Amino acid sequence: MHDMAPLKLQVGCEFRYTFPQATPALLMLNVHYSRASDLIAPDYVTVMPSVPMKAYRDSFGNWCIRLTAPSGKVTFATSARLTDSGLPDPIVQAARQIPVEDLPDDAILFLLPSRFCDSDKLLDLAWTLFGTTTPGWPRVQAICDYVHTRITFSYANARPTRNASEAYQESIGVCRDYAHLAVAFCRALNIPARYCTGYLGDAGLPPPYAPGDFAAWFEAYLGGQWYTFDPRNNTPRIGRVLVARGRDAADVAMITTFGPNTLESFKVWNDVIPN
Repeated sequence: MHDMAPLKLQVGCEFRYTFPQATPALLMLNVHYSRASDLIAPDYVTVMPSVPMKAYRDSFGNWCIRLTAPSGKVTFATSARLTDSGLPDPIVQAARQIPVEDLPDDAILFLLPSRFCDSDKLLDLAWTLFGTTTPGWPRVQAICDYVHTRITFSYANARPTRNASEAYQESIGVCRDYAHLAVAFCRALNIPARYCTGYLGDAGLPPPYAPGDFAAWFEAYLGGQWYTFDPRNNTPRIGRVLVARGRDAADVAMITTFGPNTLESFKVWNDVIPN
């Protein structure tokens, strides 16, 4: 199924808004710095009409752009070409769970409950469901297996305010809901887990290909490093392009606007460039 040859990918997105008045906005659209060396050319963010922009790195290392969108129609866009190893997400069955007292300081934050990953509410359930699984990689995979079957994917039932415990109760959602529930279970079991967002196309899969979209997955800290897990697809994938990571979706919104607006349209692309 998987072609192991290196890939060239074209990724990008375009958001069209209407603002009734000048409105501050925060954009998180650039490819994550950990993939910067893979970029074939810089992935500039463009705003039409053009306005001054300034950038900073947030506390998670994500690259953020600040600007004030003018009133009227505004388009935010970015496009990037990058190389990819073509290798699927790794599976490391021997990666062990590290005791809390031995975790690095910067992993502790990802053990705590957050806005959408209310692990404190799921504590008893997590231990009931997964307490007898083998700690380490097998436990995280058991969580992914469970979440993959517990939640039914449905764009029609997407809701931006749904948290992990609600995703569990309602058994429906989109990729962010799968990720939030799995992250919350991990944290309840003392496994550091962080939410990731980015591009994931259909590279390595048979056609027909779905329309481009952003994807959510998560990383768990096992055996001294962070590993990718994807409870929505629950199979190793190739061509995953990270944009941002944080505690949950609240930390990594692609566009945050500080005032009323209408999102007229958005499109996302993630295509393999033929050699």
